[in-house]
Amino acid sequence: MMSSLPVFSEQEIEAKLSAELPHWYLENGWIRRKYKTSGWKATLMVVNTVGHLAEAAWHHPDLTVSYAFVIVKLCTHDAKGITEKDFELAKKIEAVIAWQPAKEGGALTGTPNEDARFKYIKYEDT
Repeated sequence: MMSSLPVFSEQEIEAKLSAELPHWYLENGWIRRKYKTSGWKATLMVVNTVGHLAEAAWHHPDLTVSYAFVIVKLCTHDAKGITEKDFELAKKIEAVIAWQPAKEGGALTGTPNEDARFKYIKYEDT
């Protein structure tokens, strides 16, 4: 079944990434994001989280998985380009993986990154 969503131009993609997903970039027809982790356990948690979100959305990224990072690549295959599907899933992945509860000021304090035993994601802004 072919996608009925319009494909964004390279200029539109760059503008949307800049405005909506500053840690993502366009490369070889994919929007991409590298999540740096503290090691294998955290990497697997990122992979499982992305897998859950992708399956729930029924839109599946390509992943590159290594000991201390995960690269997420999105493209709408049946449209042969980047569509709103890619941006919507990227935003959901970004919101969940980059979530830092302590910054919300609630009861949840987040992972204690000062202690190497508990480090998880290497957040871009810390």
